[in-house]
Amino acid sequence: MPSLSNKSSGHIPDGLNTENIEDIKELKKRLKEHKRNLKKEPKSHTFRRILGYIFKNYKKRFILVVISILIGSIGTAMIPVILTILTNNFINGGEDKLGTIEGLPMFVGIIGALYIVAVGFSATYNIVMARIGQGVLYEIRKDLFTKMQSLPISFFDTHLSGDIMSIYTNDVDALRQFIGQTLPQLIISVITLFALICVMLYYSLWLLLMVFAVVGIMILVVTRIGGMSSKFYILQQTSLGKVDGYIEESIHGQKVIKVFCHEEQAKKDFDERNDKLCKHATVANSYANILMPVLQNIGNILYVLIAIVGALMIALGGHNIGISSLFVKFGIVKEVGTIAVVVGFLSIAKSFTQQIASISQQVNFVAMAGAGGKRIFAMMDLPPEEDNGYVELVWAKKDENGEITESDVYTGLWAWKHPHKAEGTVTYVELKGDIEMREVDFAYVPGKTVLHDVTLYAKPGQKVAFVGATGAGKTTITNLLTRFYDIEDGKIRYDGININKIKKHDLRRSLGIVLQDTNLFTGTIKDNIRYGKLDATDEEVIEAAKLANAHDFIMRLPDGYDTMLESDGMNLSQGQRQLLSIARTACENAPVLILDEATSSIDTRTERLVQNGMDKLMAGRTVFVIAHRLSTVRNSNVIMVLDHGRIIERGTHEQLLEQQGTYYKLYTGAFELE
Repeated sequence: MPSLSNKSSGHIPDGLNTENIEDIKELKKRLKEHKRNLKKEPKSHTFRRILGYIFKNYKKRFILVVISILIGSIGTAMIPVILTILTNNFINGGEDKLGTIEGLPMFVGIIGALYIVAVGFSATYNIVMARIGQGVLYEIRKDLFTKMQSLPISFFDTHLSGDIMSIYTNDVDALRQFIGQTLPQLIISVITLFALICVMLYYSLWLLLMVFAVVGIMILVVTRIGGMSSKFYILQQTSLGKVDGYIEESIHGQKVIKVFCHEEQAKKDFDERNDKLCKHATVANSYANILMPVLQNIGNILYVLIAIVGALMIALGGHNIGISSLFVKFGIVKEVGTIAVVVGFLSIAKSFTQQIASISQQVNFVAMAGAGGKRIFAMMDLPPEEDNGYVELVWAKKDENGEITESDVYTGLWAWKHPHKAEGTVTYVELKGDIEMREVDFAYVPGKTVLHDVTLYAKPGQKVAFVGATGAGKTTITNLLTRFYDIEDGKIRYDGININKIKKHDLRRSLGIVLQDTNLFTGTIKDNIRYGKLDATDEEVIEAAKLANAHDFIMRLPDGYDTMLESDGMNLSQGQRQLLSIARTACENAPVLILDEATSSIDTRTERLVQNGMDKLMAGRTVFVIAHRLSTVRNSNVIMVLDHGRIIERGTHEQLLEQQGTYYKLYTGAFELE
């Protein structure tokens, strides 16, 4: 599964890497199951939720839109009626000037006024609908990002980042098209069609039935051609996401492509994806482009048929049936001549077929909005990260007797606030960093254990190192300490408290982590260093940078600590980015540190400089170190050697060398990592 890479899908934890083919197959199975569940979701539910966003915050504005559309549509529908009255009066004559040439300006003025009204209300609903659409998209993006922050790490380990990004871009854009253009156009068409049907029913039932017969043919054409077009538009969106993802991946990996002379193969791989996109887009647009001319020609045929049938009715003197004939019978209105009815119907039929064509144009956008909405709401409906903890991390103070109580100000002392519901009491435990793992078993995928019976102790101020082959379970242990994942069996205690009882937010506040993959964010260097402690002063930021030996290179930058970083700090070297990552952790000043290959991107000379600062940073703290460079763990209090999720050796550097086991072979280079 090549797409499951650090760049495309986030970090793949130890124990869940590409060496474990069965785990990857299981992930593929789960992703396919997720997609099948999306297809089962009824479209009506998706559109109800989209409309729910509109009515939640923009109900009054949307009512204004509907009213504007209603008035504009009725005005448009009244124009054929005016033409019918005009024709009837000039052919049959009238009792006043309406039947003479002097009455023509009045009719023209009325028609012009109706057009002005239609244009005015059209501008109104377009402006209001644009604001509604952008407001709804703002709410959806905000809800999506809020939901993303609440999802567990396992979600990002098992979903492609490109797929997640396409939800924010392609799928949200599909909703923009639907809300801003398709929805109001559908409302316009439906209201206009209803008004035109009423007008046609008023004047002639026979001609209305003929219009319905032709419209039935148009609906059949829309169903067949429009259905195929919608299918390929959805495939086009999927292919577009794959092309975008591949381009993004290639941009990030451009150096690797050139170093390995992979340009030709990269172009070939891109062409395969681009060819699929081209094929799906061509077919989708071909069907869409065919649909409109076909419908227009059917409308033209209807126009001719009405003219022919109308001429026959006039020539043969056929009796016209409609609501108007009933009104004439009871003396409510004057009789309208057949010629006037036919002339009016020609205009009505033209408007009617145009509205049918307009609806058919929106079918594709409705389909894409439905597909995009499903993916958006599927992500929103994912269960958030579970947190049943109730123990909190608070500022604390000690009285004369050494008893710990909660403090309103920071005193330099932290404590766990542990409520005991049964007794109705609260106890405070000083945060020291005493960590114990006892007989822990864990599996990323149920039934496939990657940690077996792991037991270890880390007393306050101790440095514990993990070494071993890739996939041995080193990072997995730290993932359990941070509760990115929860254990299957065993116990993990933090200062004597089961970490399942500690609120995840408070647990993670007590941990400082330096990862192998550095992540810097858009902003100044100063902002990035105080990322984990937003209230840190400038002095604290500078002190943290000095501790990590980052101060000197920062001061050589054009704007020093105010230098802007973008694109994950690409204007810095890899080593400089790692130094900033260490400085960020130093600024957080957490009592427990987790260093996951923290110096892997730093040269040996810089490492010696950083190590001095790291020793100061680690002083008095519990530290967990993951390292392949064994020189960085020599001074650890205890070194754990892992193999396939089991601790096979433990002891100090000297003790493990004396045993001449796996660690000895690793250290002397006599053992090749598998």
